[in-house]
Amino acid sequence: MFPKQSYRLPAEWEPQSGVQLTWPHADTDWAPMLDDITEIYRQMAEAIKRYEPVLVVEPPTNDTWARDHGFITLVPCTPNLEPRLLDFKFNGWGEKFPADLDNAINRRLYDEGRVKGLYVDCLDFVLEGGSIESDGRGTVFTTTGCLLAPHRNQPMTQQQIENRLKETLCAERIVWIDHGALTGDDTDGHIDTLVRICPDDTLLYMGCDDPKDEQYHELKLMEQQLQLLRTIDGRPYRLLKLPMPHPIYENGQWSMVNGQYDRLPATYANFLVINGAVLCPTYGQPDLDDEALHIIGEAFPNHDIIGIDCRSIIRQHGSLHCCTMQYPENVIQ
Repeated sequence: MFPKQSYRLPAEWEPQSGVQLTWPHADTDWAPMLDDITEIYRQMAEAIKRYEPVLVVEPPTNDTWARDHGFITLVPCTPNLEPRLLDFKFNGWGEKFPADLDNAINRRLYDEGRVKGLYVDCLDFVLEGGSIESDGRGTVFTTTGCLLAPHRNQPMTQQQIENRLKETLCAERIVWIDHGALTGDDTDGHIDTLVRICPDDTLLYMGCDDPKDEQYHELKLMEQQLQLLRTIDGRPYRLLKLPMPHPIYENGQWSMVNGQYDRLPATYANFLVINGAVLCPTYGQPDLDDEALHIIGEAFPNHDIIGIDCRSIIRQHGSLHCCTMQYPENVIQ
């Protein structure tokens, strides 16, 4: 597609030109709680704009998950090249939900001049921003649960998908995480709900210490896999374990849907890194919220750590990072 050595997928903590928010409206699933979610989006926007610009998207949309329908941006390794705006296909997390309007947002932003760079059509491949994490130095994390899930890129094999990721994202290696699904997750296991890459070869990851929790076994297997991982130069990662929020259920109560408890996929890993700050999801659980913010602060000691109450967002099975998409320098006008 273009020479690998000319571009790279930046880490989230690198300098940014702004953050995209795709605004909630009455024609989305937010309709029954539109006032509540709009207030949370206002809080996110106010927090972000203290540090960098906010790009608010308000065309017709199916939903508001900017992380998964937004551009994935490559930055040049030499100053004479433009950023590459990769427009992948978004199909509602494997055709679970309508996504035709969301899938058209990127082209509209580009045609209207809201973002700057070279548009790259990748619409023959399904890829969501929440399904990948980059260290900015050639390593990209993802999950087998998501990228090999039905109705995404079949009949491609795992090796074919890996080759495509390496080519398109200019990656040196793809690290596949094989465990860690959260109950109630519509995404089939996005990496940004489970494991986040941080500066200095640090991994923040979701843990679970309660053997009675239905997520315990998978998260323990994920933890064991992380302990065996090595950086591209052969060193173990620094691992920081985030606590598991107390279970949150739809409508705040125990309910039965198709014979299962309707648990929501609350996670502290779904934080957003911006210029000089980290916006972190909280869930009205002061003990665990404070612990999570403290641990995230260990990974980002030079950033302000800001909690955002995400109890409204989690009702639609997402959290703070899912609602946002950051853009590197020289992209947002």
